[in-house]
Amino acid sequence: MPTLPARLAERLGLSRVPRSLGAKLVLILTAVGLAGSIAIAALLSLVITPSFNRLEDAAVAAHVERTRAALGDFARKVETAVRDYGDWNSSYDYMAAPSAAFERESFSTLAMQNLDVSGMAYVANDGRIVIARWIDPGAGVDRPDLRARLIAAVPAMRLDRLLATDSSKGFYLRLGDRLAAIGVARVRRSDGTGTPRGYVLMARELSSAQLRTLLQLPARVDLTSASEAVTVDPARETLGISVPVVGADGRPVAATRFSVPRDLSRLGRQMLFLAVGGAVVLLMVVLMALRRIIGRLVLQPLHRVERHMGVVQASGTLAPLAGAPRVDEIGSLVTSFNAMLRQLKDLREQVEVQSFKLGQSESAVAVMHNVRNALGPISTILSRGLATPSTADRVLIDRALGELAGDAVPLARRQKLTAFVAAAAHADVAEREQRRADMEIGRTALHNVLEIIGRQQEQAHEKPPLAACDLSDVVAQNAAIARYSGETSIAFVFPSKPHWALANRVILSQVIGNLFANAGEAITARGGEGGSINVAIVETGDRVELVIRDDGEGFDAGAEPRFFQRGFSTRAHKSGGLGLHWCANSMLAMGGSLRLESDGRGTGARAILTVQAMPAEVDLSERAA
Repeated sequence: MPTLPARLAERLGLSRVPRSLGAKLVLILTAVGLAGSIAIAALLSLVITPSFNRLEDAAVAAHVERTRAALGDFARKVETAVRDYGDWNSSYDYMAAPSAAFERESFSTLAMQNLDVSGMAYVANDGRIVIARWIDPGAGVDRPDLRARLIAAVPAMRLDRLLATDSSKGFYLRLGDRLAAIGVARVRRSDGTGTPRGYVLMARELSSAQLRTLLQLPARVDLTSASEAVTVDPARETLGISVPVVGADGRPVAATRFSVPRDLSRLGRQMLFLAVGGAVVLLMVVLMALRRIIGRLVLQPLHRVERHMGVVQASGTLAPLAGAPRVDEIGSLVTSFNAMLRQLKDLREQVEVQSFKLGQSESAVAVMHNVRNALGPISTILSRGLATPSTADRVLIDRALGELAGDAVPLARRQKLTAFVAAAAHADVAEREQRRADMEIGRTALHNVLEIIGRQQEQAHEKPPLAACDLSDVVAQNAAIARYSGETSIAFVFPSKPHWALANRVILSQVIGNLFANAGEAITARGGEGGSINVAIVETGDRVELVIRDDGEGFDAGAEPRFFQRGFSTRAHKSGGLGLHWCANSMLAMGGSLRLESDGRGTGARAILTVQAMPAEVDLSERAA
């Protein structure tokens, strides 16, 4: 499992994790500072940004309401002016008998300019236009084209339905490329009595310039867009706001567009940057102070202990660490370290006394372990020989021979009896040959046991002698024996070509036998009907590498060092655990090595033996000997 600095280095994209504690603490503090900065920025962003966003939304809502209020006031002024003309006796009389005098007085350019309207019209109850006029407010001249547009728009207004319950109404109307506020009122007497004789209509054009004056903003009238909802288009520095202008039927006929600066958002960003920057600077100052304090109170004392441990390692003298006593954890560490040195000094003396006896005991246990592995196939061969019944029934054979001795046996019967006796004899010969082959393998295994015991005494206190050894022959012999070491069927694949190396044949045979036994147990533990063991031999320079690959249960990566510990065993039903421990030490004694590899559980394992290659100057006759 990766350590905390390793995980931090991986998150930060660093290719190499520092080894010193000081560098790791610096890395951790840097990561903490970075994480703290990100957390502070996120926290402040969650607090400041939404607050200013709400303030901005409130400001947008205020601009929208002010725009709607300005548009409503603009339309209400037209409605107020048209209501005065509707409730007026002169208008009431005019609709009964139109006169030129009323038209000159009430429809003059000066009158319309005083009313601040662009167009006026009187409409009879049947929709007939009695009089209509449109002037340019600035120049005071007639605009027949706009008057025609106003007259054409009157039937679509449906004035009878529009004023079904009201005496007057104000709304906006689009006249081509113009937008106008329209006011409509019924024509009645000044006191509001009398049957209405028609309608009076006034129009006041709303231009972009007038809209800018009303809103005191850079606004414009947009006749190309008629969205029913208010839209806000945010940019980095401004907000584009569009407010619909409602017509007589409640649907938008145009929109007012204007932009307002995002002062609140800008202020919010500035406050966020200042808050985050200040918090980060403060955090960096705190981390730098912590770094100096940790270096002084922790790292320097630890470096002192490390230097003393180097002196102890170089000189071998278990002298205690001297210095001023401390009452903190470092002082407790120094006290424990000195106590450990004293215990190590006492233990060194005890180990020196017990090492010889322990070596003898361990050697004896290792020999017994190897003898047990070598005797296992012999026991299997004997058990199978005793448990295997004879392939031919002696009673049946005697009966067949008895019948053949008589002369009255028919020819067909005699032929069948003769074939039966011949088959029984052939089966008996095959059985004898199989038992002979099994006994040969058992004799080879027993020879290995006797050779292990015989050479143990002479090799107890000396380095094992090395000689020319054919690795392929040693593998073949142990493979033949290993087939009888368990109940699982195992297929062996190994090279037939000789591969010579410099090793001790007896010890190397024990190591390979141990590894074959372990591979067989791994295949059995995996389950299934059987498995395979594949052996490959590769010569590289002055070394020869022998790879034993099995398809057993395998093991987790990183577990290899435990397998070579004295007393460790992967099988719960076994004890001792000297097999791989002894194998590794034996390979080291012969100038070689042993290592184990696996890609994970369920993928099998590999045992890799390395021994010395046969020197080129050794003669082939010496190798054969």
